[in-house]
Amino acid sequence: MFLKNKKTGFAGADKHLFREYLSELNKKNLGKSSLGRKFASLRTFYKFLAINDSIEKSFLEDMSGPKKEKKVPVFLTEEEMRSLFEIPDLKLRDRAIIELLYSCGLRIEELMSLDIKNIDFISNTVTVIGKGNKERIVPVGDKCLAAIKNYIDERRSAGLSFDRNSPVFLSMRGVRLEQRTARRVLHNWFIKAGITKKVSPHTLRHTFATHILDKGCDLRSVQEMLGHKNLSTTQHYTHVTIESLKKVYEKAHPRN
Repeated sequence: MFLKNKKTGFAGADKHLFREYLSELNKKNLGKSSLGRKFASLRTFYKFLAINDSIEKSFLEDMSGPKKEKKVPVFLTEEEMRSLFEIPDLKLRDRAIIELLYSCGLRIEELMSLDIKNIDFISNTVTVIGKGNKERIVPVGDKCLAAIKNYIDERRSAGLSFDRNSPVFLSMRGVRLEQRTARRVLHNWFIKAGITKKVSPHTLRHTFATHILDKGCDLRSVQEMLGHKNLSTTQHYTHVTIESLKKVYEKAHPRN
């Protein structure tokens, strides 16, 4: 419709006309993600026209698309985390799930794939198989390990499996807990804790990263613990730590 109004066709479009088209879309208050998808579709289409000799060359090949919006990760405050752990009827299994997600910053799929042998109660570490089947070792806190031990002891008393090759988390049927079930269970506990934000298990991963950065952990270490391939992904969390960094700067810089 835009090209029709300009009394031209796909072959007659150029960079200037395309920028005018983007300007028209901006007036419609489209998000950057939507603009990016439209740009990608048009670039693919013009590449197709060039391959089929419908046009000499695609003018979009050397143009960069709209920059993606950097979404601010949703995280829980220390008070909100405390409210989770202080739920009176929080089950041992579910407490251990929350502790492990928050203590290690795991993805829900990484958590559900853990076996008991992946947890080293002596060295306080968890061996995680992340994206791309890449293995990483993450430190784990004493409170988290205590929660896992309590849950395993409960399983032992109930006659459920607890050997090294058993899944860390079991369903009510005694088989490996599914992600879908874990998400539903955690959602219910978030509600019980009075958390009104739109949260998910991944929120606890964001919370882990935000809190340890806020306490002074360096970005590279957080990258390793989260299993991020690129440091730029980890840098998304620095927005919430800037105030803490300012305080450190004020105390540490000799010229301040």
